[in-house]
Amino acid sequence: MSGKAIDESIKLKRAYESPAADDGTRVLIDRLWPRGVKKIDAGIDCWMKELAPSTELRKWFGHDPARWDEFRRRYAAEIHAHGDELDRLRDLIRHGPVTLVYSAHDEAHNDAVVMREILLGHR
Repeated sequence: MSGKAIDESIKLKRAYESPAADDGTRVLIDRLWPRGVKKIDAGIDCWMKELAPSTELRKWFGHDPARWDEFRRRYAAEIHAHGDELDRLRDLIRHGPVTLVYSAHDEAHNDAVVMREILLGHR
């Protein structure tokens, strides 16, 4: 698979957006289930809690953009500590499009952005 095809095969989507036919495998990467979202409506194929930021890191970050760079560094370290789950996610991507589903309001500063960077080899 070429780099561009891999880029396009990993999408990001908020849990509050409706599933779409082109989402492929929908993977929730948050530790907590999105508030107010019914499981039947979410269309989640796989919930990878182990790859979510730790509770401590999530609370420390608090979605504060001023802490973004340090959050990215710490979260990347946590992700790499779960190599088996990361390999499992990479395997899903090899088999077709994957949408990383997250619940944060900030679309630029959240765990899914960091996860995508790691999967694309940017971190």
